[in-house]
Formats: sequence, C-alpha cells, structure tokens
Amino acid sequence: MDVNVLWSNFLEQIKEELNSLSFKTWFTDTSLYKIEEGKAYIIVPMAIHKRHLVDSYGNLITSILNTITGSNLELVFLLKEEIPKEPLNDIDSPDDLDNSVGDMNRKSQTYLNSRYTFDNFIVGNSNKFAHAAALSVAENPGNMYNPLFIYGNSGLGKTHLMHAIGNYIIDNSSKKVLYVTSDQFIQDFIGINKKDSNGTNFNYVDFFKNKYRNIDVLIIDDIQFLGGATQTQQEFFHTFNTLYNDSKQIIISSDRSPDDLKLLEDRLRTRFCWGLTVNIFPPDFPLRTEILRKKIVAGNFEKEIPDDVIEYIASNVGTDVRQLEGSITRLIAYSTIMGGANINLDLAIDALKDFISKGMGEKNDIHRIQKIVSEYFQISVEDIRSKKRSSNISFPRQIAMYLCRKMTSESYPKIGTEFGGKDHSTVMHSVEKIEKEIQVNKDLANIVEKLKQDIGVV
Repeated sequence: MDVNVLWSNFLEQIKEELNSLSFKTWFTDTSLYKIEEGKAYIIVPMAIHKRHLVDSYGNLITSILNTITGSNLELVFLLKEEIPKEPLNDIDSPDDLDNSVGDMNRKSQTYLNSRYTFDNFIVGNSNKFAHAAALSVAENPGNMYNPLFIYGNSGLGKTHLMHAIGNYIIDNSSKKVLYVTSDQFIQDFIGINKKDSNGTNFNYVDFFKNKYRNIDVLIIDDIQFLGGATQTQQEFFHTFNTLYNDSKQIIISSDRSPDDLKLLEDRLRTRFCWGLTVNIFPPDFPLRTEILRKKIVAGNFEKEIPDDVIEYIASNVGTDVRQLEGSITRLIAYSTIMGGANINLDLAIDALKDFISKGMGEKNDIHRIQKIVSEYFQISVEDIRSKKRSSNISFPRQIAMYLCRKMTSESYPKIGTEFGGKDHSTVMHSVEKIEKEIQVNKDLANIVEKLKQDIGVV
C-alpha cells in the first residue's frame, strides 16, 4: 500500500478515537515517511511530538497501524531535518531508468507541494510585488519575466510562491513542471558520473537531460547552494541556456540578490538578471497578525485565541513565517499539556518563553527608553519593570510606557511584556493618562519633551 494512502487511512481511524483538539494538535501535521524492516518511520513537526506521541498515544498508534498493515511494527519518530538526504532512486537503479523518465512526465513527479497555492498565500505590503510577479509568470509561463528570480531571507514565503506558480501552471495547462532544490540538482548531476552494469554512464546522462531539459517550467530553490560546485554550475549554465533559448520558463530563488551571489560564476549571475528580480521583505506587524489569524482559522481550533495573544506573538516571535505559524502550534500544544488550560496572555508568555527570537529584544528601543527614563527619575530599570506601586516608581513607569507607545511601533501587549508582564489594558490606561495630563500640566509636558530629546529619533 502507498505510504500516503496508508497514513490517510490511519488518520481517519485515529481521528475517531480522539477529541478534535488532540487530533489537530498532535496528528494533523504528521506523515508517514516509510515502512522498512519492521519499523514505521513517522515524520513529526516538533521535538515535543516525539515524547508525547510515544507516552500518550504509542499503544494506540501501534495498534491501528498493525491492524491496517497486518504487521507488527515498531514506531520511529523523525523531524524533517533528521531524514537522511539521498539521491533519487531513479539514479541509484539504472535498470529502472526508462520507467523513471516516463514518470517524470506525469503530474505526480513535479515534486510540487499541492498545499502551497496563490489562494492561501497571504499578501501584504512586504510581498505584494513578488506575489503579482509570480502570478503573472504563472498565467504566462515562458512569456512574462523569464527568468523570475525571487530573493529574501529564509521563512518569508519564497518557496510558497514558487510552488504556487507550479501548481497554477499544472492546474491550468498541460505543461511539464519540475521543482527541485539546488541540492537535488547537485545530487542528480553527481549521478552522471556513475557507471551502469555495462560500464558506461549513457543511461545516467540521458536521464539527467530528460529530467531537466524535456520540461516547460524549471523551478529551482536555494540557488545559492550551487556556490563552490564549479562543475555543477557549468551544467546548470548549459541547462539554463537550453531552456531559455526554447522559451521555457525558469524560476529561481535565493536568500540574496544575484549581485551578492559572489560564489557563482559571473555568466550565471548575469543571466539571472535577464528577466525580473523581485525581493520579498520581512512582514510588517499587520501582515504578521493576518498570517497568525489565517493559521488559526485554517487550524479550526476549538479554543479561541484572544487578540492580545495574537498581538503578543506578532510582536515577539519575529518575521519568519514558519516561526509565526509554529508558535500557534506550540501554544495549542502547551494548552493541551497543561490540562486544557484557557489561552490567555499569561499562558502565551509562559508557553513561548523559549520560542521568542533571540536578540530581538536584547537592546531594543523599549529597553533604551526604560533606561533613559529611569536615569532621569533616579530609579533603577528593575524598579520601572517591577510591580511596585509607590508614586515615585509608578509615575515614571507610566511616562515610560507613554514614550514607548509614541516613539516606537510596538503594540500594547509587547510594551506590557517588557514592563514585567503588565496587561495591555494597563499600558493603554498609562498612555491615556499621560496624554491628558500633558495638556494641562506644563511641567510634565516639559519633562516629556526633554526625555524625547534624550531618546532621540527611535
């Protein structure tokens, strides 16, 4: 039985044994990698799943799998990064090359992830140009922006857009699409040097050319990893030229612009700029909150996640979309582990304390404002972040909160967190109070103005 079909059957059965929250938290993002030598290798999204699935559901998983397969299987849980990278079976088995080449022409061998589409790509100011360019290429492959070069930091949606282009083309045309990473391209190229049972490499060369040149759309991810692989760069140069001259669409992604790919040959970097180069920027705060809300809706979680929790995550977790989405999974899992505790800001702070981006708040603007206000009023930063309510501390604290809100782009929950975990409503009250008093108290207005000058442009 195909592993995907088998796992689908497994999920349908175990879903009947669990409540929907437990199923969505622990099983929705799992998959079956392979069954080999009496072991079922199951891919899980986070390390916490390994221990929890063994301790809480091990017997149930084993029982259902054994019933479906008629075997006596041992469970092995893997993270995606723990799966060993191997060359394609096609290259390892020359006797099967004819079948492999034929398979390449089928839709199932595009290596596209069908979950990544334009419909579920969330558009904001930081990525709308890249999204529009990608859609234009999808609608007119080989005619619009060839090649399309997409670059930006990891976790901003480059891979999602590339898969979306491929899936759109597959769904709306008969064109042959191939998605690969540069690492896979390198592995396939290395296979050319292998010898078959006849002592030649002709079969491997034919396989390589059919795979990479007998197509209409080539999508190659993380091109920066070709750096240093001189011979592979030469082969990619020839592949690029062949496809480009035949008006076949080429789509490339990288973590940096073509000009910054110093380890790639100049002739390659020049060709990358022949079409359109687009940058995906980190998502701003509104887009981060929208990403989180869409993740929550898609997850159909039984528990409501309040707005202040969403704002806290958007303010603290960073700009990596995978981390943003992973924070929701972690929060739901933490709530479940804590006996189904209600999700609120305190729970979120506790659940994500080890998940918050390192360095993001080490020397941020809020800390600098706290330091300047503390020095002015001759109190310590620890005091201003504490829960002490004496007037000589609470009043400077309110001024500091006001300045943080007015001179940074941070949200109320984020500011509250930096002031010892204060509720966002406390921050709002402080800001409103100082705003009103400035209007009637000239001395306070002068103090605030002096502090603003000391803080400078934040």
